[in-house]
Amino acid sequence: MCVIVISPHPDDETLGCGGTLLRHKAEGKEIHWVIMTKISEESGYTAQEVKSRNAEIRNVSNEYGFSSVNIADFDTTTLDYVPKNKLIQFISKVFYEVQPNIVYMPFLGDAHSDHLAVFEAVSSCTKSFRYPFIKKVRAYEVLSETEFGIYPDRTFKPNLWIDIGIYFEKKIEIMKIYENEMGSHPFPRSEEAIKALATIRGIVAGVESAESFMSLKEIL
Repeated sequence: MCVIVISPHPDDETLGCGGTLLRHKAEGKEIHWVIMTKISEESGYTAQEVKSRNAEIRNVSNEYGFSSVNIADFDTTTLDYVPKNKLIQFISKVFYEVQPNIVYMPFLGDAHSDHLAVFEAVSSCTKSFRYPFIKKVRAYEVLSETEFGIYPDRTFKPNLWIDIGIYFEKKIEIMKIYENEMGSHPFPRSEEAIKALATIRGIVAGVESAESFMSLKEIL
């Protein structure tokens, strides 16, 4: 069984499905990571910021034990300006190389335009007659993005809950690798907020901690 997570930015994978990825890995599944954006000096970041981000990606990858990490050559916050066919070509190439059975992707109602662009591109790469190996497609929620989406007809309505109780603390440890992305309560990407969401999702599922998803496609 092969799993792939597509992140508009590094940290989306951990916020959205970090515990689930750890569970998949512990269960013997192969896990892969796709990052759709990068930062660079050309786009206004310092050399130290670029170096730190690359180190974070390496460290996070090692903590999860990803079998592969694929990083697209698109600048962050610009995906809505990138021709959609270029996004699709990149994702499609990775899908054919990895041949994932389960795909995790961002939710179409997220506030960040990069998330919507990724959702639309990934959606084009899930057709069963072109990607017959894909059996399950799931949208994850990302604190600071999903709950701030204001489209009235694009509300995150989970229909799948995964128990991450024994993996939750590891998820927090990994998230802390992204030093500049975490903040103090009541910042959305704080340890307290991450725990609160996991607790709420866990209560619905009758477990201590859970991550929830919208199951968009499942072929049995």
